[in-house]
Amino acid sequence: MVTNTQGYDDLIMYLTQHLSLFEKPGQVAPGAPTVISFIEDYIAEQIMNFCQQHKGLNTEQRSLIVREIDGIVYDLQEVLSGVINQPITIEQKEFIDEFICLVKNLFDSAVADANV
Repeated sequence: MVTNTQGYDDLIMYLTQHLSLFEKPGQVAPGAPTVISFIEDYIAEQIMNFCQQHKGLNTEQRSLIVREIDGIVYDLQEVLSGVINQPITIEQKEFIDEFICLVKNLFDSAVADANV
């Protein structure tokens, strides 16, 4: 649906261009979750919003989306493996927030293109 598109490839390139955010120390908010916890929680929230916005999705389409999201989280874990269990910094949180919103936009576009 989206992970085999040029848009997703561009997003991965965008992530790699901003890896410096994950290589330097930054300000961690008190009680900040780990990088992976934030990724998992925020992407789940965005996909729930996505499914609420696209009520016409059938079970097969929803399953495909969940499989692709699992792949995207896996990709993020691979790229960010060195910091995945560290507390998330403010800058990292802002970047991941933006990145996940861009992922959601890819799904929105794919559904719009499919007229679902």
